[in-house]
Amino acid sequence: MILRTVRPPEGFEPGPVPPPGPVRTVPPQAGRGLSWLKIFLAGLLLWVASLVVTLLTANANLVPTLILLGSFLVPVTFVAWSFEHWRDEHVTAELVVKAFVAGGVLGVLGASLLETYLLHPSPLLFVGVGLIEEAVKLAALVYITRRLPHHHTRDGIVLGAAVGFGFAAFESAGYAFNALLTVHGLSLNALVETEVIRGLLAPVGHGLWTAILGGFLFRASREGPFRYSGGLLAAFLWVSLLHALWDSMNEIAVVVTFLLTGTPWQYRLLEYGYMPQPTNEQVHLFTVLSNSGLALVSVLGITTLLLTWRGARE
Repeated sequence: MILRTVRPPEGFEPGPVPPPGPVRTVPPQAGRGLSWLKIFLAGLLLWVASLVVTLLTANANLVPTLILLGSFLVPVTFVAWSFEHWRDEHVTAELVVKAFVAGGVLGVLGASLLETYLLHPSPLLFVGVGLIEEAVKLAALVYITRRLPHHHTRDGIVLGAAVGFGFAAFESAGYAFNALLTVHGLSLNALVETEVIRGLLAPVGHGLWTAILGGFLFRASREGPFRYSGGLLAAFLWVSLLHALWDSMNEIAVVVTFLLTGTPWQYRLLEYGYMPQPTNEQVHLFTVLSNSGLALVSVLGITTLLLTWRGARE
């Protein structure tokens, strides 16, 4: 064999030598794809088709399909959107799916056990719900991502969102199933109403709150095993408070409505443990207060997430 030396052509200049070691990059296509939109439109079309066929045929076998499509459509869409806008060599599609499915299931199971044995009816019931559900989602995120060699804040936000949206999807499926069962038989109207409302509210619920926690968790420990900081504790308490306010907003709106517009006979009924019949003005005020409260909690959560994202170096 004869080895020949190949000389570069005249005018050729070698490019810069890359630095040694792994370089963390975001693929150029990240944030530019529209797979999330295709997922949403395809899923919405399938959900509508399932609803129409179920109504036409009265086939109860299609109800699980309707529940699953309606409960998972928005959570899966937002996970796909967040993955397209931020991913690297650590945040892979396999890890995101694992966080969504395994993290969501572990969170739902853990929350169900703890809430059954630890919570009892009280004025602070929803505070306990917020603390428990945010704690189990955080624990699920720690378990799913425990083997990651590096912890970047924005990675934690994306993976936390995946766990939170997985939790929301499985929880919504349970709510939709319960809404279906009524004393008068199966109610598709109640099922559809529940899925539409929870689908519209899903982006500012569990996924948002766990994304915030994921960012603070990963920020507290850049390398090696997870470490916990005062910032993470403060974020956990803040997110739990937002969760509690969200869950209790109807009750808060009722109390504020009667405090502002209640009459003596309504107060008397409340003292005896009865809910008085509200006037039309009170119904209107309750609706305004409830929706305004949910909007305020959503704005606080979104603002916290944006500050967490922008405050991260990567």
